[in-house]
Amino acid sequence: MKRLSPFIVLLLFLSSCVAKKKTTYSKERKITVEASPEITSPEADNKLTKTTENHSSESKVNRIINTALTFSGVRYKYGGTTKKGMDCSGLLYVAFKKNDVALPRVSSAMANQGKRIRVNQVEKGDLLFFKTSRKAKKINHVGLVVAVDNDDIKFIHASTSRGVIVSSLREGYWNYAFVKATRVL
Repeated sequence: MKRLSPFIVLLLFLSSCVAKKKTTYSKERKITVEASPEITSPEADNKLTKTTENHSSESKVNRIINTALTFSGVRYKYGGTTKKGMDCSGLLYVAFKKNDVALPRVSSAMANQGKRIRVNQVEKGDLLFFKTSRKAKKINHVGLVVAVDNDDIKFIHASTSRGVIVSSLREGYWNYAFVKATRVL
């Protein structure tokens, strides 16, 4: 027993030195996709009203994206819909509502809106849906496509760990959790 005592003390000492690695993020958040400047001149307003319906739809998509991008850096808050805190479906609910497009408030209900599209057909303004939990039997996360560059799809969403950010569908986590894409406009 006396021979085991130093070994047990050494084992306890070494096991108490093991520390769990803590993930930290910088306080400064970088935005890789920025909002476009809004149209302010009367001449630009006249040009906008003379465009075709397709261009009008495209400008509505840009306005919705710009609205969503104004929330970049806002912290995550379950059920939140303000600059004080935002969740993923709240972000899209507010961005679309401010541009006169009605969407359900919850991501699983949003997934039933619009037309389902293939990932290689995704364009700016489309919605991406995810299952982010192993236990989740239904969709529980949503993002808004803000840019498509060949096969790199960037989307804005509210992450529980980093708040409202722009991510890429190429990232392993989001690619694995991806369920479907829909077009609501």
